[in-house]
Amino acid sequence: MNGAESLVATLVDQGVDICFANPGTSEMHFLAALGSNPKMRPVLCLFEGIATGAADGWWRMKDQPASTLLHLGPGLANGLANIHNAKRASSGMVNVVGEHSVSHLKYDPPLTSDIEGLARPLSHWVRRADSADAIAWDTAQAVAKASEHPGQIATLILPGDTSWQQVTGTRVLPANPQPRRKVPSAERIEHVARILKSGEPALIILANKATRGKALEHAGRVAAATGARLGSQFFTARIERGAGRVPIERIPYAVPQAQAFLKGFKHIVTVETREPVAFFAYPDKPSLLKAEGTAVHPLVEADEDSELAFEMLLEALGARNVAPRLQPRIETPVPSGALNPLSIAHALAAGIPENAIVVDESLTTGRESMGLTMGALPHDLINNMGGSIGYATPVATGAALACPDRRVVCMVGDGSAMYTIQSLWTQARENLNITTIIFANNSYAILKAEYANMGAGTPSERALSMIDIDKPRIDWLAMARSMGVPAIAVEDAQSFHKALTDANREPGPRLIEVRL
Repeated sequence: MNGAESLVATLVDQGVDICFANPGTSEMHFLAALGSNPKMRPVLCLFEGIATGAADGWWRMKDQPASTLLHLGPGLANGLANIHNAKRASSGMVNVVGEHSVSHLKYDPPLTSDIEGLARPLSHWVRRADSADAIAWDTAQAVAKASEHPGQIATLILPGDTSWQQVTGTRVLPANPQPRRKVPSAERIEHVARILKSGEPALIILANKATRGKALEHAGRVAAATGARLGSQFFTARIERGAGRVPIERIPYAVPQAQAFLKGFKHIVTVETREPVAFFAYPDKPSLLKAEGTAVHPLVEADEDSELAFEMLLEALGARNVAPRLQPRIETPVPSGALNPLSIAHALAAGIPENAIVVDESLTTGRESMGLTMGALPHDLINNMGGSIGYATPVATGAALACPDRRVVCMVGDGSAMYTIQSLWTQARENLNITTIIFANNSYAILKAEYANMGAGTPSERALSMIDIDKPRIDWLAMARSMGVPAIAVEDAQSFHKALTDANREPGPRLIEVRL
């Protein structure tokens, strides 16, 4: 067994059985090890940002890390934008980054770079494997770190000689205990209980594990017992929502609307998140969005157990037997007429299939969708936590591989889609059940709004040309078909709903261009 085979075997032994890969010359022994281990599923991605984004999507649906294979420093650099998004979403992953052999590095070959320097700002754990004998230990440590709560980014650098050298002894693994979340502070629980008993207006902001499962159900009980409202930041890693689930209000993106939403609360209680802040700094607008005099009370820190915290809070409130308020089903009629944010939201509300996974990077076009799909059939919603665009199609790819029995609906603007459109090729190759919706307004429409928000004056024709992508216009149907994905274009709301319904009934990937 060589070092690469030891690495792959250890990943599998530690529960990591998928690798999103974009290999190069230095990783050929690792590639051979991936191919020869029947318990490991290798998935080829045509750009490293797709590999890291897919690993993010895998974590969000399974709460288990995937591995990636990236080619030297430039390959890692190509994947960093979606590693950033994953880190902000508290997703764990194990990045295996190839490196030149030690004997070759002294000659400074062209691909030499400071891999540790590139990795450290966005990794919680970085290690260079020094020998084939130590690689199993290093790999197990990487998986243990990635599996913590919140999820962590672990980066393991694999020199070529470590990969091809033979292991001289038996694999030695550390005794890594199962990851456990920390117990919340009892004093904090009692303090928040007193705040909620006061009857003063309070908003409980939920994030990460608190937006799903038992934690969300318990949060609904607290809201029903105290009159507090439940909210989320504008972007959330994953929310279980729709009919029959505890509804969560979304804090608006734009600063004036967010301030209006928050101004009536005397207290903000945070759960696995911090108080709301503006996404960007704007001239003459605040960074903190709460009203003056509003107090912020942390209930659950990022590394603590939110389900346990709400159980403790219900006990302190004497409300263990209170039933949560659940979202009723809202039957939305199929819309007709022109395509606009409202008709698109109605088509989605009527067309999202039960138990779907909705990955949203629709930015301007889909901004109405969340509020108007509250009563749709039960589904999960995934947002971009880090703001680096080009996350949706890779995350959808990873989510579909994690949950092959569920339909994934990926909503993305045309500008964002162009960053990682190669995802379609992987989706076709793996025959993944993904419906990709491209909102084609032929511009970076979000930047037109932000231009006005920044008070940068009236944009010149030259300035506007930098945020329009209509010359030439992108042929989305040809793009999709060239990568093996059937595609259709729609120009009205009723056609969009039909195309969505038809696509979701068919196995494999589909693309819908929504022409705006």
